[in-house]
Amino acid sequence: MEVGSNLVGMETEKSADLWEIRKALKPFLNNLSQTVLFGCSGGADSMALAVALLAEYGGERAIPVVVDHGLQTNSQEITKNVIGQLKSIGYQRVETAVAQVVVTDGLEASARRARYKIFNQFIDSYQPKYFFLAHTLNDQAETVLLGLARGSGARSLSGMAVENNVFVRPLLNISRESTEAACRQAGIGYWSDPHNQDLSFARVRVRKNVLPTLEENLGPGITEALVRTAELLKDDADALDGFANEFFAQADPSNLAVRDLERLPKAIRKRVLRLAIYRAGAPSGSLTADHIAAAEALISNWHGQKEVSLPGNVKLLRNSGRIVLLPNT
Repeated sequence: MEVGSNLVGMETEKSADLWEIRKALKPFLNNLSQTVLFGCSGGADSMALAVALLAEYGGERAIPVVVDHGLQTNSQEITKNVIGQLKSIGYQRVETAVAQVVVTDGLEASARRARYKIFNQFIDSYQPKYFFLAHTLNDQAETVLLGLARGSGARSLSGMAVENNVFVRPLLNISRESTEAACRQAGIGYWSDPHNQDLSFARVRVRKNVLPTLEENLGPGITEALVRTAELLKDDADALDGFANEFFAQADPSNLAVRDLERLPKAIRKRVLRLAIYRAGAPSGSLTADHIAAAEALISNWHGQKEVSLPGNVKLLRNSGRIVLLPNT
């Protein structure tokens, strides 16, 4: 199949959707003069972001980053096509690199890790104010459902953050339908990635099967409701994290008094333990709900149990009324 055959035909229509995307970018670009980067796969979401960013900020200070994941036989041709299209609409410089995808924990997660490695390399080179990502309202709803299926806590169910250090997702309240319409309004094509139709991926099953079933059986507006839930949970998670950080800042993270931890609400106590375990050397992202539950049981369900073994060879035990963390030495 030719690369061009997967481009969606364009038509002329009013530009309301494109204007909404431009409006979503404005708060980040006001009074800004330095370089910004953004990820562009060539799909509707990132091409709509490209058009809006070009209109709001120009093709000199905004630089697209196109990653070739090498996961399709014609990936080089697809990447070349995306770069050519970006230059044709006015971008003067387009950065690109080939990702080294080593599949260790599923194709999606491995590809994402390889992609962000490249993003961070360009961030190191350019030192931009922002690196924009084109995740949409639909992506956010899918993320919330996937977190719910995993039995995740409030932080995971709050979905993707609009701002995460240099990374910014300005389109989290813009639907995928709007980004597709914006591309039509701008008269540009976009790439339809076959992986987005592959039901072997959990996210695609949520997109194609789960959300439509929920809409059919519970009524329209489920996607928007999930995103509202994520926003509410983010506020709650931020507040709880703040209380936990305040406590943690005044404590000895390797030697915590049980009586002090007992006074804390369980939600805050678990967060304090998570902070302490990571401080002791557990690898980032390695702690599961089961790990934290076992650690918390030393406080709320103490019956003389032995030490808790945690990732990174960290040990946690209760001794003489204190929770002691033994780091990997």
